[in-house]
Amino acid sequence: MFVIRSIYVRFLSIVILAFLGVTLMIQSLPITTDTCKCEDRDIQHEKFHSSFREVTSDKPKLAILVPFRDRFDELLRFVPHISAFLDKQQVPFHIFVLNQHDRFRFNRASLINAGFLQVKDQFDYIGMHDVDLLPLNDNLKYEYPGEGPLHISGPEFHPKYHYATFIGGILLLKVEHYQQLNGMSNRYWGWGLEDDEFYVRIKEAGLEVFRPRNITTGPENTFLSVITRRPRSVQAITSHLISFQTHSRSPAPETGHDKVLQPA
Repeated sequence: MFVIRSIYVRFLSIVILAFLGVTLMIQSLPITTDTCKCEDRDIQHEKFHSSFREVTSDKPKLAILVPFRDRFDELLRFVPHISAFLDKQQVPFHIFVLNQHDRFRFNRASLINAGFLQVKDQFDYIGMHDVDLLPLNDNLKYEYPGEGPLHISGPEFHPKYHYATFIGGILLLKVEHYQQLNGMSNRYWGWGLEDDEFYVRIKEAGLEVFRPRNITTGPENTFLSVITRRPRSVQAITSHLISFQTHSRSPAPETGHDKVLQPA
């Protein structure tokens, strides 16, 4: 019993001495009154939003709007590919990834509307661009669509969709035309129909859809489709069916980019 008590006293003495030693070391450290050089969070936020690609050209500026959710593999291929493709054409551009963060059904049109409202004052035209569609033919020019909407991925070139009124995939519009059309309808949740409804808006506004000319490639080699195949849940499939069953192909002029809520 005496031995155990002696060991305990010795251990306690060591702990006390160690504590005193650490205290003396802390007190001996130099104290500085320098102000923290960390930048204010609001300043960092402002810098982030103003960090567009440096534009040294007088050419019209293009905002690439990419509706996105859970497609990181495709995004990692898309950004370097489209950047190199547009740099080769000397197009001043910036890529905006419009991420839907919630678990509701995907709303591609609302994402594009929201993106448009953020870029319309800094850019001259927008490119509505699927993340899984990469242009391969250098003759596909992402030029300013001054006369009317320019559908880069026309039905004669798209790997999957070939009907005459198809305008999905990659569509360029100048800011004034998208504003005139009030953007796209926010009604379509899930995949499908928002492009078809937008085609009706374009035609009713009296605008002509232009497509690339003198393209010698076809559906098999004009674009690269990089869709990563994933098993789709029953909920996702049901959402797709509901989208087609509950909406007609008639335009919905009562909803557009003016109905999209803006961040505070």
